[in-house]
Amino acid sequence: MKRNNIDIILAVFLVIMAATARVVNAQMHLFNFVPIAAVGLFSGAVIKDRRALAFLIPVMGQLLGDLYFQLFTEVRGFYDLTGMLFNYGGLVAATALGASMKQPKPVATLAYLLGASGLFFLVSNFGYFAHGWNGYSFSGLVKTYADAVPFFKNTLAGDMIGGVVLFGGYFMLQQALTNKAQKANA
Repeated sequence: MKRNNIDIILAVFLVIMAATARVVNAQMHLFNFVPIAAVGLFSGAVIKDRRALAFLIPVMGQLLGDLYFQLFTEVRGFYDLTGMLFNYGGLVAATALGASMKQPKPVATLAYLLGASGLFFLVSNFGYFAHGWNGYSFSGLVKTYADAVPFFKNTLAGDMIGGVVLFGGYFMLQQALTNKAQKANA
């Protein structure tokens, strides 16, 4: 199968996975336990030939989840523009971090996953601060991030678990296909 076809199939899978994870985890009251930054990191790291697609994947996963919430639940899927821009911007930042990965190795990948979660946390919560709900002072900025720490635990856990599954599954599949090709050529 050509690389472009694989990228498209992978993209569709990742978008559906991200949106489904958001919806299922919200229904289970596991708020922020979604590997959305991990999906961004993974798509940036793996889909090298089609950069626009890599950046579109986490944004589309988030958008589909927001659309579902808006149309089919009591949860507002589309909230204030400032917050949404920073949330989506955090996903783009996580994808950019993934695009900077050279050859993903296990320990480096875990560090990148931690970085992607942290980056998403910083960018998305700055959007909350920029909206002005805690005021526009240094103490308001500190309060914004302090209030968000309990949610970061679930974000980090979701990204770490999701990232291990994505990267680990991808590389196990890649290894199996390589072994199969070597046996076919022998």
